[in-house]
Amino acid sequence: MPSTIEHVRVELGSRGYDIEIGTGNMGHLAERLGVAPNLSSAVVIADANVVEPHARACLASLEQAGIPYTLREVAAGERSKAIEEATRLWEELLACGTDRQTVVVAVGGGVIGDLAGFVAATYARGIAFYQVPTTLLADVDSSVGGKVGVNLPGAKNMVGAFWQPRGVLIDTAALTTLPDREYRSGLAEVVKYGVILDAEFFSFLEENVAAINARDDAVLRQVIARCCRLKADVVEQDEHETTGVRAALNYGHTYAHAFETLCGYGQMLHGEAVAVGMLCASRLLNA
Repeated sequence: MPSTIEHVRVELGSRGYDIEIGTGNMGHLAERLGVAPNLSSAVVIADANVVEPHARACLASLEQAGIPYTLREVAAGERSKAIEEATRLWEELLACGTDRQTVVVAVGGGVIGDLAGFVAATYARGIAFYQVPTTLLADVDSSVGGKVGVNLPGAKNMVGAFWQPRGVLIDTAALTTLPDREYRSGLAEVVKYGVILDAEFFSFLEENVAAINARDDAVLRQVIARCCRLKADVVEQDEHETTGVRAALNYGHTYAHAFETLCGYGQMLHGEAVAVGMLCASRLLNA
């Protein structure tokens, strides 16, 4: 049975949705999709590195519920977040009969969430999608807020849309399969929330370093839920990044995106670039 579940609500009127944070709850995907009106089928777009076991758990849930599905794999890495890959997926969605009652399910890290969300936002002028992030960075950042898109060779995230998911299902058990480098990359975004929005949360992180490094599920559920709540609070005030409120979430990102572009996508992980970018920003502010 799944662990105690944490819930975070993103209040955006008709576009509002729930974030569910648990341990061992990935196999309950179909129950979450069951609330979607007139659901005809699901297209699961998954990072090739997490098809086994995470995407398979999602597919098993869909099959048990009798929801028709199609699996589409995407090569791991930032280079897949490109218009060429989006074009391939659009063509494959068309070939498998995707209609406006289909839901796209993104299973993977931030690259998959951004890419699958962009494909969903633009196919047939917009169809539903659901986020099942499998990395810490995606859990606390890219799966929340509705920013989707692809990179251009000269700039990151320059083609995209605001397209809110129908929901987000986070299973901390997925983090047990995450390489140490990827896990630490996600921690950069976790620390960012404490720095920019919540000193008490920053203190909590300092007091629980050992448990966080050990990937303790109970602590991770608290950490992820708090990050999601902090981001949701900002998104609710500035969904489309027009008032400047949401810009606070980009602390360190001006430098980070430059580093990622100059190094070539995939050389630096996003969280690594953000960590260095936050340090650069802090020094600039204190200069």
